[in-house]
Amino acid sequence: MLLPLLLMAVGAVEPKPPAAPAAMNEEILGQLLTVRRVYIDRLSGGETAGQMRDMIAASLQGAGLFVITENPDRADAVLRGSAEDLVFTDTHSSSDSVHADAHFGFSNGDTTQNNSNSSGVSGMSGHSSSTQRDQRSQNGGMSVGDSESTHTVERKHEAVAAVRLVNKDGDVIWSTTQESFGGKFRGSSADVAEKITKKLLEDYERARKLKKP
Repeated sequence: MLLPLLLMAVGAVEPKPPAAPAAMNEEILGQLLTVRRVYIDRLSGGETAGQMRDMIAASLQGAGLFVITENPDRADAVLRGSAEDLVFTDTHSSSDSVHADAHFGFSNGDTTQNNSNSSGVSGMSGHSSSTQRDQRSQNGGMSVGDSESTHTVERKHEAVAAVRLVNKDGDVIWSTTQESFGGKFRGSSADVAEKITKKLLEDYERARKLKKP
């Protein structure tokens, strides 16, 4: 009798399952709609991180989505992260070869065969003959070889940035990582800045659609 009561009590206090990841992501994404001013903090990385920061600030300012402020106290969120702009050399080496070989030959020499006949009667008589045969030979050979090797050195330019948007409570409400080898009409750093802005615009628009009933 006590066992069913205990089971009922346990079931009554059983905690609710945590929210699904998709629901949590939508809730966090919705916080983008509360952001009006953004301060872009110093980005960690190499010497080019400062240049990347300026390009991100210019790109976001041009999009008109947020007010970019230089006063962190007035900002609703801070953009933090790291960036790097690298120049490196990519080397490729390859080789191809083709080889053919042929050989043919015959033997060459002379052979001599002697034949003799004799008789043991009182009148001695004898006969001998010699035959010579000619054997000829030919030797030859052929060898063909061809090889080709290539060695190319290409100078490449790659930029990468990982940034996050942090609200006043210290919660990360948005993040992205972008990289580029350079666009058709702009450099690697400028292309990464444009990709970050484009991704933020897309997620902001998605948050607006989720808010609509």
